[in-house]
Amino acid sequence: MNPEGTLEDQVKAAIVRCLRMPIAPDEIQPDMPLFGDGLGLDSIDALEIVLELQRSFSVVVSDEQMGQRVLKSVRTIVDFIEASRVEPAGG
Repeated sequence: MNPEGTLEDQVKAAIVRCLRMPIAPDEIQPDMPLFGDGLGLDSIDALEIVLELQRSFSVVVSDEQMGQRVLKSVRTIVDFIEASRVEPAGG
């Protein structure tokens, strides 16, 4: 097994780390909304997460519409990273 855990675990850890959240990564449910009634994040947090995803996972969230789709939950972020990794390089 991967020493850093699953991609889902890595995403949770990255969110907690970049936002300096006072919770353990495993307290974040995969389908918990990151904004609003879920974790209660805001647009500044969204920007931090986008930058963290770029640094840690080499994926780019190119615009606000994509961000709204991708940053719904940990699961949507994981799906986005996995989809980005299977696209042909330089395509």
